[in-house]
Amino acid sequence: MYNTTEENVNTETINFASLNLAPELLKALDESGYTIPTPIQAQAIPVVLQGGDLMAGAQTGTGKTAAFTLPLLQQLLPLASSSASPARHPVRALILTPTRELAIQVEESVKAYAKHTPLRSLVVFGGVDIRSQTPTLMKGVEILVATPGRLLDHVEQRTVQLGQVQMLVLDEADRMLDMGFMPDLKRILALLPKKRQNLMFSATFSNEIKKLSEEFLTNPTLIEVARSNATSENVTQKILLVGSADKQNALADLLRKQATQAIIFTKTKLSASRLARHLEREGIAAGAIHGDKSQLERIQALDAFKQNKITALVATDVAARGLDIDQLPMVINYELPSAAEDYVHRIGRTGRAGALGIAISLVAPEEEKFLKEIEKLIKREIPKEKADVPADTNSTVRTPRRQPSTTPSSSSSSRSTPRKKEDEWFFKPYEPSIDAPLPKSIAGRDNKPKKEIAALLGGLQRKQ
Repeated sequence: MYNTTEENVNTETINFASLNLAPELLKALDESGYTIPTPIQAQAIPVVLQGGDLMAGAQTGTGKTAAFTLPLLQQLLPLASSSASPARHPVRALILTPTRELAIQVEESVKAYAKHTPLRSLVVFGGVDIRSQTPTLMKGVEILVATPGRLLDHVEQRTVQLGQVQMLVLDEADRMLDMGFMPDLKRILALLPKKRQNLMFSATFSNEIKKLSEEFLTNPTLIEVARSNATSENVTQKILLVGSADKQNALADLLRKQATQAIIFTKTKLSASRLARHLEREGIAAGAIHGDKSQLERIQALDAFKQNKITALVATDVAARGLDIDQLPMVINYELPSAAEDYVHRIGRTGRAGALGIAISLVAPEEEKFLKEIEKLIKREIPKEKADVPADTNSTVRTPRRQPSTTPSSSSSSRSTPRKKEDEWFFKPYEPSIDAPLPKSIAGRDNKPKKEIAALLGGLQRKQ
């Protein structure tokens, strides 16, 4: 089914100029400081320029975005127009990503590489008012980066037409399947022209991914620049064995000792929020990004992390997928993922673009089953050591409430000195005095004749 290419391509003699890219693109690359393509770029760009379908697998941080963005722009350059008419700028390339953060970063790369061309691009994603995206979309864009759900929102509102799409890119295809996007993908595929070029990029090749590729790829070329599901050799991995109750203290102590920034992964949104608050109480600047956060809150937390305003960014898998942070030194798995493939994606946030990174996982006894699956997937055993858990010195720890004693205690009588006896008159119930004269407002009230009122209003019936 697949046309395979050589995995080990010598990239030492290859530069971007030798890949037949347009001068406008080469100028943008030069201004960005890129001269030598990564292995995935060196192999994928020529295949895409030939117009064939592609299924590419590479570890995160190896330059996959440029591997499809550069040849995509090259293919669309002959159709670029400087006209202001929206009709001259139909959507010709559609890039689908699973998360908002990844969509934003991909479109930023598109803009950076296309800045010397008339090609227009836009990113659309959920979590923000759809009306803010509509005006730019209606003006016309050649490259549209989108999350599946928001793209379908625009389709229903008829603010986007997909009838002229020539290239389709699925980025992080494995995550799309994990997040249940398959029904949305099928709806989108039905809206696209049947004759088009399809590119699929994924860090892992599961059976589900291969099945998906059969549904929309035609005789694709398969490229794998590293063993499927492998972890980067630039990342030093370590396991710290620790009990669940001691994880928070162990994490805080670890962050203080490392004195560096880290992304910390949790399994749930609730644990991410709780952990971020705990770190703040421990004096560690922390923020959280997860599905319950608004897009603005997620962007603010990410920007604060990139600007070194916070040390720890606590995130769930969905929110952190596709985060591209330059020179991220460390990733910490506070909780191991249930799916072993997610471990590969998590630690792929560090050790990117040739840099070194550290991946530390806090593993409780009940998580060892997940650890075995991870080691089986990556085909290596991760070094383990027992975590050094500091004593809990938090003064805010609650003490158990004292239960009232049901039996007399000898110590209770001597617990405090007896209080001076008060005048008993103050504690007697009120007793009216017979000899005391009544006030004028009350005196003589009983001598007045009583009015008769109806029984229904509370009166008494007259005796016959």
